Amino acid sequence: MEKQEGRAASAVRLDDPWYDALASDWGEPDGTGAPLTAGGAGTGVDTGPGPGAPSASDIYREVQRSAAFQEVRGRYRRFVVPASLAFLAWYFAYVVAATAAPGLMARPVAGAVNVAMLAGLGQFLSTFLLTWAYVRHARLHRDRAALELRWTVFDQERTQERTQERTQERTQGQAQGQAQGQARRTYGEAGR
Repeated sequence: MEKQEGRAASAVRLDDPWYDALASDWGEPDGTGAPLTAGGAGTGVDTGPGPGAPSASDIYREVQRSAAFQEVRGRYRRFVVPASLAFLAWYFAYVVAATAAPGLMARPVAGAVNVAMLAGLGQFLSTFLLTWAYVRHARLHRDRAALELRWTVFDQERTQERTQERTQERTQGQAQGQAQGQARRTYGEAGR
């Protein structure tokens, strides 16, 4: 992607579902990237969701209460909690053995290599194995469901944005129509 400079750079908007959606409302409430200014639609001022339209926080709460989200979170917990406990137990066993049983840890295994060295290398190896297992579990059991949830939220946000844009266009059209009607009345009276 090419870097853009100047005024047009602020108008560029990427509709990427992996974009940090929670941070997208910071300083750009209407989603256009325009800075906050006083005024109406199109000036960067958030007019809020249209009547009956859910807000972004409502969408996220709805997704969080959904069965699909709870399943993804459950799969995550079912892997992370036992894996973390097992790894911490292994780590503390190494530390306790190093302090409580120095004779055991100093026992030679092969040449200058002793039990402590093998256990220390085992700590590194277990860290890499745990990382590999976590990534594999995430890829096989959670990533697809999490991506589907993300696209669901993205679609709901897009629908909400379109509804807001239509509402703003209608409001602007009504305001312009009223202003034109007032101008006609004013000029009509001046012409008499």
